[in-house]
Formats: sequence, structure tokens, C-alpha cells
Amino acid sequence: MICMLEDIKNAIVEYLTNAKKSKHYFKDIEKAVKQKFPDASTRDIKKACNELVNEDKVAYFSTGSTTMYCLKGREAETTDME
Repeated sequence: MICMLEDIKNAIVEYLTNAKKSKHYFKDIEKAVKQKFPDASTRDIKKACNELVNEDKVAYFSTGSTTMYCLKGREAETTDME
């Protein structure tokens, strides 16, 4: 089954909305999407993330050494370290 890009984008937004943490590495997002859509390619997931950034639904968050993703509006939230 080939995943549609919209399905991947919806899975990403769902993951970012329901997650305890506000900021996520791409690998975490990729793992969550692949649980839902095992046939999704890394390239398609990355493309979906970039489209969500362009649509202003997701934002990049830079730590200086790496780039993370967060849901737009949750950039200022601190990460819960429980």
C-alpha cells in the first residue's frame, strides 16, 4: 500500500498534537509515522514535514547543533522531562 502525502501529514500533526514533548527529532516523527504507515518512505515523511512547515502548521526549532520540529504555537513550551 502506497501512502498518500496527506495521510502522512495528518499522522505527523496527530503525533505532534498528542505528544507530551513539544519538540521532536525527525527520527521520532519518522518512527511514529512508520507505526501507522509501515510502507512510508523516509523521503516522503521528510517531504511531508517540509510541506507542513511551508503551510505554517509545523515549525523548525534549532538547538544550535540540531534541528527539531514542533507544532506551530508550541515553540515556547518547555519539554517535560518526566
